[in-house]
Amino acid sequence: MPSIYTKYRSHYRDNLKLAIPVVISQLGHILVQTSDTIIVGHFAGTVSLAAVSLATSIFIVPLIIGIGISYGSTPLIAQHNGRKEFAECGQLLSNSLFINILSGIVLFALVALGSIYFLDHLHQSPQVIKQAKPFLMLLGLSVIPMLIFNTFKQFAEGLGFTKQAMMISIWGNILNICLGITFVKGLFGIHPMGIMGVGYSTLIDRCVMALVMGIYVFRSKHFKVYLKGFALKNIDRLRGLKILKIGAPVALQYVFEISAFSAAAVIIGTIGLVQLAAHQIAINMASMTYMMSSGLSAAAAIKSGNYFGVKDHKSLKLSANASYHIVLIFMSITALIFTFGNHILPWIYTSDENVILIASQLLILAAIFQLFDGAQVIGLGILRGMGDVNIPTAITFLAYWIVGLPIGYFWGIHLNWGITGVWYGLVLGLMVSAILLYVRFRIISKHHRDKQIIIIAQD
Repeated sequence: MPSIYTKYRSHYRDNLKLAIPVVISQLGHILVQTSDTIIVGHFAGTVSLAAVSLATSIFIVPLIIGIGISYGSTPLIAQHNGRKEFAECGQLLSNSLFINILSGIVLFALVALGSIYFLDHLHQSPQVIKQAKPFLMLLGLSVIPMLIFNTFKQFAEGLGFTKQAMMISIWGNILNICLGITFVKGLFGIHPMGIMGVGYSTLIDRCVMALVMGIYVFRSKHFKVYLKGFALKNIDRLRGLKILKIGAPVALQYVFEISAFSAAAVIIGTIGLVQLAAHQIAINMASMTYMMSSGLSAAAAIKSGNYFGVKDHKSLKLSANASYHIVLIFMSITALIFTFGNHILPWIYTSDENVILIASQLLILAAIFQLFDGAQVIGLGILRGMGDVNIPTAITFLAYWIVGLPIGYFWGIHLNWGITGVWYGLVLGLMVSAILLYVRFRIISKHHRDKQIIIIAQD
């Protein structure tokens, strides 16, 4: 064990130094939903909590599509920065900003259509639908400023500057919580808004975060050399396609996974309102650890992109292995927390004992899939940094939509195992994804290493 630590020590240090601010910043996305869930659960009741579950389960799909597309610029920026091509990084920022704003508008339109036409056909409680519709509209509108924030965040992180986005995310979440409680409860003379209060607080929070992050990038001395390439005239088809060539498959990767969990929520909603509320609690807690692992994955993609850009495949493999070690240790700790705190943690969200009983059972299953979830998201990040996105996209589709969700539906509905049967299927999907992505990384790593040996031998 000491020899392993010695071998990877420098990579542990470098990866964690880069990853920790990214993890905290990444956690900000899910903490918005978490704070919304907690506020509604305590101040608005079980029906409103179920409405939040339904709306966020649908909204998470366009949210993740937008985040995935915004990730397309980061590996490219990391690779060009590794080659000292600074102006190209600024040109990529121009194209990324244009693509993300356009994506935000399109995604909002899709959410609006879903809110008007789609929700009524999901066989959910009419009380839940009534509250979920306007809340979903506000969430959809908030995706536009969120993607503007992410544009500048991914640019800065691709260059190795991660702390500012972290600080903005922390203060943004504090603002969201304060505004959420104020609007929902009706403090300081404001009329109580119920579930709509957290919708408005989320929208305001994301607008402020986008503004502050943009000001930081344009005014910071760290980016002056890069921003020489930033201009509207540098928006062109070629760079846009380069970003989308990575961003679109990454978005699909997230969509295949997250939409499977969203579909699971819809299936669970047909079982019962209490089960849906319990699912929201358990999946929200699992989503927090997932987003933290996703932050580690983003850092792994940046490091992989740096090493891949300069063709240092030995360091790339060591850095990737170190990322796997870190995420497996982290997810083991969270699995223990879920296991031993399964009867306590749900009280953070609600005091409904029926909901708490089911949520406590689901947290045991969440503990089981922690390791698989962490391993698969790290695998996606490493491969993304190397520019390998198409095969991993196919793997995620296979794991969740061919294996996980159909088996979960069969176990949960046809065999009458209920909500636990649906979750068993999700665990299986995560396991398949983790194993296949790791195998893919080993194959790609060996290919590039052998190719480099051949080139050296020819020279």
